[in-house]
Amino acid sequence: MPGTRKLGRTTTQRRAMLRQMVTDFLDYGRLETTLTRCKEIGPMAEKMITLGKKNTLASRRQALAFITKEDVVTKVFAETAPGYAERNGGYTRITKIGPRRGDAAEMAVIELV
Repeated sequence: MPGTRKLGRTTTQRRAMLRQMVTDFLDYGRLETTLTRCKEIGPMAEKMITLGKKNTLASRRQALAFITKEDVVTKVFAETAPGYAERNGGYTRITKIGPRRGDAAEMAVIELV
């Protein structure tokens, strides 16, 4: 269930971190981070792409309330979402890449399919 992991942060810090990570992920299309963060980012990013597929004023405002950059919202609504018009979910892929050298945290790559 998305949004249940605390990630060692307070609620406001966690929400701000996840908003920024989803924004960066949708901007670049690929992000390398820990596995637990990838599992949190995935459903949120998929919801933003689904909002982009609706392409209404209300959905654009919902996306602007979550994504921190306006140009990323424009990119999602104009380029990313139309590419997934025939697809019903499953826009992201998580691939494990092994432990991190410093603290042995399980690292993963999340990318758009």
